[in-house]
Amino acid sequence: MKLKIVLVAVAGLMLFANAAAAQPAKSIKDQIVGTWDFVVAEVTAPDGKKSFPFGEHPKGILIFTPDGRFAQIHTAGDLPKLASNNRLTGTAEEYAAIMRGSVSIFGTYTVDETQKTVTFNIVSASFPNFNGEAQLRTIDKLSDEEFVNTNHNVAGGRGSASNFYKRAR
Repeated sequence: MKLKIVLVAVAGLMLFANAAAAQPAKSIKDQIVGTWDFVVAEVTAPDGKKSFPFGEHPKGILIFTPDGRFAQIHTAGDLPKLASNNRLTGTAEEYAAIMRGSVSIFGTYTVDETQKTVTFNIVSASFPNFNGEAQLRTIDKLSDEEFVNTNHNVAGGRGSASNFYKRAR
């Protein structure tokens, strides 16, 4: 009787394993859809020097919708508040610090499953020079919990930027 129970259990496990193996793998596009919390951006200059343009404790979000839209906001964790408490009446120094410590972009995206890349087709950005650009990002890591992509051509020839995200919960 015990042998019969063991054989039935083994057969059940084999059927379950075969059914799981028969499931098609999720596409990269299906895997990236959702909301990601920004962890850090690391820029590597052509000379190999590393920097963190938003600091080591930035804030931000990256959202991919199923219909091919995206929005990304990156800010330094220590952006200054405006002394005037009015976003229209900051000082030149306050505005400069905010511009250097933040970037927001949105638009549509496409995924190349074979090349493991995502292209951001930017409609508009807080840095207007990005408007209308197509920015290619390699997908360096993608799991249920983590997403790492690299833009190999950071504006102004500054090098490449790797962006690290964790799935929002």
